[in-house]
Amino acid sequence: MPAHWEHFSHDADMGVRGSGDTLAQAFEQAALAMTAIIVDPAAVKPSERVPIRCECPDTELLLADWLNALVYEMACRNMLFSRFEVAIDNNRLTGAAWGERVDRGRHQPAVEVKGATYTALQVRQQPDGSWQAQCVVDV
Repeated sequence: MPAHWEHFSHDADMGVRGSGDTLAQAFEQAALAMTAIIVDPAAVKPSERVPIRCECPDTELLLADWLNALVYEMACRNMLFSRFEVAIDNNRLTGAAWGERVDRGRHQPAVEVKGATYTALQVRQQPDGSWQAQCVVDV
């Protein structure tokens, strides 16, 4: 199964789901799904790199922490991201996000993501060996 992302319905909030051949790819795709709630990722130039590090006791909490770290960086730097790179080792995530400063006229952000929640939080390996990572984000 090729790496991909998607949204799923959840009351007033929005679910994000990433899938990939590896756990890292699933995390990258979940981040891309979160970006796609805000703006078309293709409209964001990956011109500036922002390093991200997280550590949690399990992969599900690590997913929420990763997405919340991205929300924090977007808010503090006034940026949007369109490219992600993740490495996971023993529930430690080392990664980066590439993007650019928000240009409201060009990007036309639809909503603001306030944070990743523990609702529908799930990270699991599929029977075919691929990975899926999902949660609901507060918008």
